[in-house]
Amino acid sequence: MTTTYDIYSPSFMTGDEFQIPTFRLLQQDGTLFDGAEAPELDKEKALRIYRAMLVTRILDERMMAAQRQGRLSFYMQCTGEEAAVIGSTAALDDADMIMAQYREQGALAYRGFTYDEFMNQLFGNELDYGKGRQMPVHYGSRKLHYMTISSPLATQIPQAAGYAYGQKMAGEGHCTITFFGEGAASEGDFHAALNMASVHKVPVIFFCRNNGYAISTPATEQFAADGIAPRAFGYRMHVIRVDGNDVLAVYRATQEARMIAVEKNEPVLIEAMTYRLAAHSSSDDPSGYRSRKEEEAWREKDPILRMQRWLLDREWWSEEEEKALQESLRREVLETMKRAEKRPPPPLESLVTDVYADVTPALQRQLDALKTHIRKYPDAYPKGARSLDPDVSVTSDAAKASDDQEGA
Repeated sequence: MTTTYDIYSPSFMTGDEFQIPTFRLLQQDGTLFDGAEAPELDKEKALRIYRAMLVTRILDERMMAAQRQGRLSFYMQCTGEEAAVIGSTAALDDADMIMAQYREQGALAYRGFTYDEFMNQLFGNELDYGKGRQMPVHYGSRKLHYMTISSPLATQIPQAAGYAYGQKMAGEGHCTITFFGEGAASEGDFHAALNMASVHKVPVIFFCRNNGYAISTPATEQFAADGIAPRAFGYRMHVIRVDGNDVLAVYRATQEARMIAVEKNEPVLIEAMTYRLAAHSSSDDPSGYRSRKEEEAWREKDPILRMQRWLLDREWWSEEEEKALQESLRREVLETMKRAEKRPPPPLESLVTDVYADVTPALQRQLDALKTHIRKYPDAYPKGARSLDPDVSVTSDAAKASDDQEGA
């Protein structure tokens, strides 16, 4: 169905007729803009949000350093985008589903995922919920309603539309939020998901973190239109653009979006304008595609500093509490990292479980062959050899390095 009217000479439109404003509440000095009203947010919840932001920042700093030391194979930081991720998560019901991309560890931190749980996944040890089968940062938590991360870009977006359809059928008043970057919005999955959500009217929030870069490709080279928000018009979808470094604005926008999703069973697109202060991943060097001057300009807009100043202004926080919390979190992250490193990997037998009710003869033959191979070359597979035979003597440089790190 289309809504139209007649004209009698050609008249083309480009979309320039529509200008989407950016919703803001909090200035960088921690004060509200003139005419702005802070959302209803009590001290307890405000401090829960702020603590999650610090937990995430300190985790990211330490684990990127660990990757550089060779203790981790890979890492991705949320640095600079904490307000977008955590502010939106805080506006949800804790039982709402989150389908993340790969930079949303702050959402888990807000919901109570512990440093031990983060570390077990990062090191893929025997306590990792994913049994060591995923790359680092591919978290998942059934109890916290956080779908396990999948590496292929944008696959979570149509999955979120489908999951939300199920929530609509269940009628329990929940919604799904799915996070993605503006680069992922160039995938066909994005458009398929928005169309499905609009046609079937499902309670889903599409949350785009527009951080300016799809790895090394700037937004100016990704699309010609005014960001991602205008795409909602093609699907007759509710849309809002928000300052992604303003945690209060993100919180309020997501509150409103959730009301639309749950009460009206209609999807919403949120575009959060933010900036990735860190590299795309531990494999990336941003100095090759953006200037230090640009980075420094965005560091002045640090979302954590902005919220900290707001809390200080309300006398809900103090410099002494800030220092104590940071010191406590830094100790905790180091202690949990050392514990996680020392834990053994998942049992080798777990490689062939969780697909069939009973391990098939073909899989069992492959597992037996793998065990024989590892026992023949223990130096090449030190962790695997020790998991098979705890008393095995491993003399490789890799094993020695692992032992050295365990004692660090």
